[in-house]
Amino acid sequence: MADDETARVMTSLGGRLRAIRQARGLTLAQLGAATGISVSTLSRLESGQREPGLRHLLPLARAHRLPLDELVGSRTGDPRVHPRPFTRHGQTWLPLTRNPNDGLHAYKQILPAPPEARTEWTPRPEQGSHEGHEWIYVLSGRLLLALGDHDLVLSAGETAEFDTRVPHGIANAGDQPVEWLALYGAQGERMHVRVQPAGS
Repeated sequence: MADDETARVMTSLGGRLRAIRQARGLTLAQLGAATGISVSTLSRLESGQREPGLRHLLPLARAHRLPLDELVGSRTGDPRVHPRPFTRHGQTWLPLTRNPNDGLHAYKQILPAPPEARTEWTPRPEQGSHEGHEWIYVLSGRLLLALGDHDLVLSAGETAEFDTRVPHGIANAGDQPVEWLALYGAQGERMHVRVQPAGS
């Protein structure tokens, strides 16, 4: 069984390395500069003409910021995901899925309490639009979703689903931190186009 798993991993590894590089928008030259591996060697690794060793895989894993088993597509049998929180746009993001390059992306997101309560004069959240789809489930607090021309306040237990081509933005609508689960479709966490909030 172990030999079968090794054979499967090695057979698919070249294509996997290419897919990871392309998903990150890197050229062979850029990846070569980041890893110290020549472009010709990277090309042969991706085409399956050369079998990679640790001297190739370790710098590739570092460059892509992936654990080695994720880079090669090997499953260790441990189903746990070890999230590394990060901050973006004033929010804390906790990844809930193992590989951010495949299919849906799941996150727990936390937005701290605002310094002062929202009023009718508080500007709407900055909105963005991009390809993809998003689902939100509020765990606690109150989340303001500015979706197109509509402002929706979601409380704990409420859900929203929307096409991310519609301009959208979020803000904390309460006086406590707001926490929610978010599922993003393809490219759903990328903000490609910024639009001006209405009334600003």
